Amino acid sequence: MKYAGIVLVAGVTMAACHRPPPKPSMDEAARIEAAAKQYAHAQFMWRGRRVIALTRADGWTSLIGLHWLDPGPHRVGSSQDNGIRLAMGPAHLGLLNVRDGKVSFTADTEVTIDGFPARSGVLRSDHDPNGASVLGFDGDKGQATVIERGGRLALRVKHVDADSRVHFAGLTYWIGGQDWQIPARFIAHAPGKTLPIANIIGSTDDIPNPGVVEFVRGDKTYRLEALDEGEGTLFLVFADRTSGHGSYGAGRFIDAPKPDAKGRLVIDFNQAYNPPCAFTPFATCPLPPPENRLDLSVEAGEKAYAKPATTAKDAP
Repeated sequence: MKYAGIVLVAGVTMAACHRPPPKPSMDEAARIEAAAKQYAHAQFMWRGRRVIALTRADGWTSLIGLHWLDPGPHRVGSSQDNGIRLAMGPAHLGLLNVRDGKVSFTADTEVTIDGFPARSGVLRSDHDPNGASVLGFDGDKGQATVIERGGRLALRVKHVDADSRVHFAGLTYWIGGQDWQIPARFIAHAPGKTLPIANIIGSTDDIPNPGVVEFVRGDKTYRLEALDEGEGTLFLVFADRTSGHGSYGAGRFIDAPKPDAKGRLVIDFNQAYNPPCAFTPFATCPLPPPENRLDLSVEAGEKAYAKPATTAKDAP
């Protein structure tokens, strides 16, 4: 009888150990449901804005060319007799002249500069405090801007009829979830610190590096160096164990909110997105610094972009 009693007590104890957790109260269940709906709505809206930004008339999918500019004159147009041959546009757009780090333009056809009809003018680069001049052509369906990368000037050209825009294949995502909205801690660096960031064209830029973001996943702590590109957010350029294995091989980006007064923020890995180079070979994307290569599979956010067959030949 004594042995039977021990067995009975043990059985009761085991049953208690395997008892299912108590169901949440009605208030708690309602709170969980509301949070899930809020999460789903926020992700839906963010993904919609993402597609709109990519496919707008001057979005990244409209890129059709990146032409480096040496000093001297350059004839520009789609005809073979131009020094800079455009993939789309008028046969003879005009003459670019690069001198002392400045680019002037004289038109051979109807164009606009910054939205106004023009025959000639000096084109500001994207390093100018007022931003790059926009040279419009083809009834403003096409546009060209001067950019500066690694001390060199280039002509970036876009067109609304670009194959990569017209045949945009849409975005796919990891399942992710609310558990990929991870609380983090911002640790500030000394004022003025920069971080050398290599880009896909082989040059390196020193980018303001205000601090590091630290977060925990599982039982391990991870750190990401944050960049500041003047957009009011912390710019995170990272690679992880899915890079090249489901997500874009050259890494992804996150625009994280600035921390609060106590250094707290939330990194939403569901909103990790592909760099422009995933969609066009004519972008100049930054690459993840060594510090931002995570030993972690981030199965959240955008997956690698699958280009349609009509543009697969243009893959970088």
